[in-house]
Amino acid sequence: MSNTTIGICAIKHEGADVADPYEDVGVIIEGIQVLDNLDNVANACSMMVGLIYALNLYFMQLDANKLSNKVQVLKNKLLS
Repeated sequence: MSNTTIGICAIKHEGADVADPYEDVGVIIEGIQVLDNLDNVANACSMMVGLIYALNLYFMQLDANKLSNKVQVLKNKLLS
């Protein structure tokens, strides 16, 4: 999970059947579980989309002079 950029983790007990419910469902961003104890995968998907939207709004407000070189190049490509 530490190499995961963004994703959903769904954990079952060891030896659980396919039909058994998940023990935990969460959202991972850059290897850190930012949300956990979500009811199901569908809820985790909607929460992940909301996080992507919120983080995108936050990063768009950053001052362009403070962006790293890599992010500045990406921003220029997106805006051109």
